[in-house]
Amino acid sequence: MSNYMSYSNLSKMNFEVSEEQKNFLEQVDSACTSIRDHESKCYLEERANDRIVPEFGKIGMLGCPISKKYGGLGYDVLTYMLALERIGKEGNSLRTFFSAHISIGQMVLQNWADEDQKRKYLPNTTSGKSMMAFALTEPTAGSDPASMTTKFEENGDNFILNGKKHWVGNGTIAKVITTYARGPDRRISAFIIDTDSKGFHAEEMKDKVGLLTVKNAEINFENCVVPKKNLLGTKGKGLSIAYSALIDGRLSVAAGAVGVMNDCLEESIKHSQKREQHGALLAKKQLIQEHLTSIILNIESSRWLVYCAAAARQKLHDYIENLKEKDENWQSKLNREEQEYSLLRKRADRLAAIAKLHASNAAFDCSNRAVQIFGSFAYQKTNRVARHFLDSRAITIYEGANEVLKLKIASLELGEKYQAY
Repeated sequence: MSNYMSYSNLSKMNFEVSEEQKNFLEQVDSACTSIRDHESKCYLEERANDRIVPEFGKIGMLGCPISKKYGGLGYDVLTYMLALERIGKEGNSLRTFFSAHISIGQMVLQNWADEDQKRKYLPNTTSGKSMMAFALTEPTAGSDPASMTTKFEENGDNFILNGKKHWVGNGTIAKVITTYARGPDRRISAFIIDTDSKGFHAEEMKDKVGLLTVKNAEINFENCVVPKKNLLGTKGKGLSIAYSALIDGRLSVAAGAVGVMNDCLEESIKHSQKREQHGALLAKKQLIQEHLTSIILNIESSRWLVYCAAAARQKLHDYIENLKEKDENWQSKLNREEQEYSLLRKRADRLAAIAKLHASNAAFDCSNRAVQIFGSFAYQKTNRVARHFLDSRAITIYEGANEVLKLKIASLELGEKYQAY
């Protein structure tokens, strides 16, 4: 027997891309290429890109990880992350649109809504007839959502919400949002809101530094009427739903950040290979090569963190879906089998937080290095790396400020009694 055949490969994890994945990712690449110039134009004009829905709707990207049962493609978490990585090359603005619509929009419903709610809302969102958004952050409750002040009370067959949310991605165009409010017993619940509901008001937040093609809204609930059938999950368990949504949100940020870094590398290589200074190409300068090496290291270290986190998130997803198939009262069963669920969720939560913390910092560092390589050419928003620089500043803040994520990662290892927040 040859030496090649004298050992066994016992490893199960690999990130090889299947033919089906390749075909889909080629379609994503084509859609990204087709809207690139228009995205740049919309960015400079600070308006939403009206070609996203028709172009990405044609290939099913608007429901990539959503079950075929509700009109989605039914793809796994890693495939979705690979798609977001490619989308990230076009900028965090474009990727944020998908994160708001899918990761912290549709996936919240797929994970927690009852069957009637899924059938009512998901098919329209996967087809592009309806966009989604996620409203958790408040003016006085950002990294600490447990301190939210938005309230609800019961009135007959309805809940009545009062309060304010802000920085809601897709908030000006969404027809459906998930939001969170505190009841008279101080416990937080989650709700599905139709944005044409009485007492719902959304206003665009302007004068942003970056993320200029995704529209953020400040939302006011003024005696907003929400049917009781639109309660999401179990009453009083809203924070658990919100925190699970943030796992998907953080993972999507990290995946998109890898794409940002890839684009910074490509643009920097092209520029450095044609720009001469002091009688030599920039690409031959040692300090420029140092910048390029740092970008490459950031890309590879971030990419594998994202892929490992995606695999952990898929295991959590599969566990819950298995419970749903066996028991329609699966949410109560989660409590009975809490240890196994808790371990899977903790791992997914931990790895998503690590991936987001590392990749968002890395993307900001890479875009900063790319701007430095371009010099004055990158001090206008007409330059791609300049837009990456502006947008990447935001991703170190939202979906968990990176300072808070450091505390979170440490406390997950130390235990709850050591929480610093």
